[in-house]
Amino acid sequence: MSLPTDIGRRAYIARLVQKIADPAQAILGYQELVIEDVQATGPAEALPDLGRVLSAARDLNDLIRRLLDMEASDAGGVFALDSELRHDLRTPMNAILGYSEMVIEDFAEALSPGIVEDISRIIHESRLLLEQIDGRLDIFSDDPDEKPTDHVDVTIAADLARTLAARSPLSSEETGRILVVDDTASNRDLLNRRLSRDGHLVTVAGSGEEALRILETQEFDLALADILMPDMNGIELLSRLKSHKRLREIPVIMISGLKDDDAIIRCIEAGAEDYLQKPIDPVLLRARITACLERSRWRERERRYLAQIEFEKERADTLLHAILPRQVVKRLADGEKVIADRIDMATIVFADIVNFTEFAARTPAIVLVQRLGELFSRFDELADQHGVEKIKTIGDAYMAAAGLPDPRPDHAQAAVAFARAMLAEMCQLTGPEPPLKLRIGINSGPVIAGLIGRKRFVYDVWGHTVNVASRMESCGTPGRIQISQSTFEALGPDFGECHREVRDIQGIGKYPTYLL
Repeated sequence: MSLPTDIGRRAYIARLVQKIADPAQAILGYQELVIEDVQATGPAEALPDLGRVLSAARDLNDLIRRLLDMEASDAGGVFALDSELRHDLRTPMNAILGYSEMVIEDFAEALSPGIVEDISRIIHESRLLLEQIDGRLDIFSDDPDEKPTDHVDVTIAADLARTLAARSPLSSEETGRILVVDDTASNRDLLNRRLSRDGHLVTVAGSGEEALRILETQEFDLALADILMPDMNGIELLSRLKSHKRLREIPVIMISGLKDDDAIIRCIEAGAEDYLQKPIDPVLLRARITACLERSRWRERERRYLAQIEFEKERADTLLHAILPRQVVKRLADGEKVIADRIDMATIVFADIVNFTEFAARTPAIVLVQRLGELFSRFDELADQHGVEKIKTIGDAYMAAAGLPDPRPDHAQAAVAFARAMLAEMCQLTGPEPPLKLRIGINSGPVIAGLIGRKRFVYDVWGHTVNVASRMESCGTPGRIQISQSTFEALGPDFGECHREVRDIQGIGKYPTYLL
């Protein structure tokens, strides 16, 4: 297999160099970890030999960097491990292997298992690397027609060459609003003209302070900031932007002639999106800006999607709270599957519009539903005011309960106060003739409350107490509140006098009731 282009030859050479660079870097990394661990846990006597291994590992990596530099400077792709270079590489390798094996032999019992394992990895990687050095790494000679023989490496290089050759042109549609911050006028002008030609809307600032003033009134998709500026350096400007609630989302690419790893690291730590060194390659600049704007667009889409999800969640929660008590909603959110409670003492209220059937027969549907909705909405407000839980509506009947889901000692008083407020509301209504009247029944006692159903689920209550409350309403008097004996007793002696009757209640028999 031959390499299709010059990039293929260079990729192949880089692949060969990397085959010895990767294990060398692994050896150095593991050795640094070993020394840190031995310094922390001992034995200290092993540190001199470990230090010799570390020194040899650094020498090895320095030698391999020479290979990388040679590959980068030789576009023709000539690469060979001659005998002198093999000897130079073998020297630190022998030191790494020898001293590592001595440390294992002398301190095996004193070293922790983790340290022994790391040193064993160093020995293993060293032996692999020696095999690479002593074996035949495929070589390009000065003859450009000579073909390599390592088919795996050739395939990798050829695939990369095809991928790079098939790259799609940068999208001209990916443009944005860019702020350029540089204290040198010529740099600002060049960047402005170059970016404007690519379709970007460019604004320039000569200092960090000027950039902050511009950002107070304008929106940007991206900022390019020089590091070396007199009033406020680029890293300080970056920190100011990332600490600002509105500006922190603006991606920032740092540009500088400063070739210092600490500066690059500090920029990335401070939140920079990328780092470009001067002089800036126009093609590289265009690629970085396009990629940065695309990432920014995706982040903006993500924020919109998350905001939409949050909006839908809030709307669903609002609907859920309108259907169920807030305590029940919380229990559902906490993961409860079956919600059922036995309430020792609660008060049930049933209210029914007495002459609603006649009203419905002579009223248009839209007017009927509207008036009933307004009335029951007002009842809902009254229930909230009196701390009463609406259970459900059944046609023109309204059911509520006091003392659940959370028990309360004054459940009977709250229920009666709510019932009186409902009657007062009916008296204020203006509308159909004859006026609508409400009949209300109340009973107190133990109930079971819970959530039932999967489709149109409801929070409901059951038990004898509920049945008696329903009977109190059905045999009551329009415009009055009829309460049971148990409710009367729950109201206490200070409630006042009520009209007492003993009535024959269907399904119950003789039963004392009280009219309010």
